[in-house]
Parts: sequence; structure tokens; C-alpha cells
Amino acid sequence: MRIHVVSDVHGRAEALTRAADGADALICLGDLILFIDYSDHGQGIFPELFGQANADRLIEMRTQKRFDEARAFSRELWGSLEGDAWPHIERAVRRQYADLFAAMPAPAYLTYGNVDIPAMWQDYLREGHRVLDGEVTEIGGLRFGFVGGGLRTEYRTPNEIDDAEYAAKVEAVGAVDVLCCHIPPAVPELLYDTVARRFERGSRAVLDLIHRTQPRYVLFGHVHQPLARRMRIGRTECVNVGHFRASGVPFALTV
Repeated sequence: MRIHVVSDVHGRAEALTRAADGADALICLGDLILFIDYSDHGQGIFPELFGQANADRLIEMRTQKRFDEARAFSRELWGSLEGDAWPHIERAVRRQYADLFAAMPAPAYLTYGNVDIPAMWQDYLREGHRVLDGEVTEIGGLRFGFVGGGLRTEYRTPNEIDDAEYAAKVEAVGAVDVLCCHIPPAVPELLYDTVARRFERGSRAVLDLIHRTQPRYVLFGHVHQPLARRMRIGRTECVNVGHFRASGVPFALTV
């Protein structure tokens, strides 16, 4: 059985329509929404609402780790909108989700990324789409576990959760053949982004599960330009499946 795996789609709906070509099923590890694009500052919800110049300024503050300034600047912009900010965000997110789920092939197994808004997904899922988070399913005779979301950071993306809550989902999955997460295990080489020049957050709970149960594969995304894309821990092959927005190419797994 051939399975294609994508992560960090970030709005690239046109490539998503082809992501399962030649495969029996698709796995999506989240981050469907594009809020702001560090490569093209004119793309995403933020520049749509506030223009590229303001996106340029916000990205400059974040990359220089001036997080307090960035949050103050962001609050000022959101406050400039007519009425409450949430309806503006919701409309933009829903437009992206409508396009993305219409493009999503089936069958597809999905879990959430840190920039996703899980409460909205049910409005756009189609037949053949199955969402799993802290759950296990069988694909091609193997047990696949899914753990969605991210851990809390200075960026305060929508679907960041506490370490204990994340660890509880990992424990609920337990021993599987293939573990599918949005974020990597907490290994420095897998967490360092060579372009952003920073460490992203990874999960110690996932790393502990690898040491204890040795799944065949751990598949993840989140780090767009990792120092190491693959690493073996014991008999477990840890694989960053790639930044789908940039490549448009899925990772192929044969089971």
C-alpha cells in the first residue's frame, strides 16, 4: 500500500488536489491555513487585512525576536479594524478552509497543526476525510497513531496547548507502527530551522514514546527547513515529510 503524507500546506490548495496521485490514501499532518508567509510577505491573512508593508514590519520584529514589540504592533493593527477583530479573521480563515477541503483528496487521514482552528474543520470535511487526534486507526494492516497541535511558544499560534495536555494525547496513542504528529520529537537536529535560524518546539513526550515503544516510523512537519530531515532513533525512522507549501510534493510511504 502506498501512502502520501503532507504537512504545512499553508494555503496551497492547487497542489493539494494532486497530492494523492498514485497513492491509496493521503495523510495530512496539519497547518492548512496561511496566516503570514515568511518567504512572500504579500501572501496570507495578515497582509490581506493590513497590507504587505505591515507584514514586512511584523516579520522583521519576529525574526529579530522582538516579540513584545511585535505583539504591541499586532494589537494596534487589529484594533484599527471596524468592530471586533474575530469576524474579520473568521471570514478569511473560512475562505481558505473552503478551498483547501474542496481540494483535499479522499481517502484522507488528518490531524491538526499549530496554526489550525479545529472547531471549524467539521464544517468543511467531505466523505472520506477522517480527523484523528490522540487516536489510533489501521491503515494497510498497520497501526497508525495521530497527535495534532503544537506546544506553547512566543508566537501564540491558535492551536498551541500545554505540555501536559499534549503528553496525554501521546500516551492515549501508545504503541503503534507509525506515529503521525505535526511537531517533531524533541531532538535538536530535527528542531532547528536553518533559514529562520531558530529552534522550534518539539515534544519530549513523543521522544519518550519512541524510546519506549520503537515504532517503525515517526512522521511530522512543522520545521520548514530543518537541519536534519531524517534521523534514526533505535529502529525508529524519524522523518520530516517536508514543507508542502514550498515543494508541492508529498512524502511517499509504502507499507
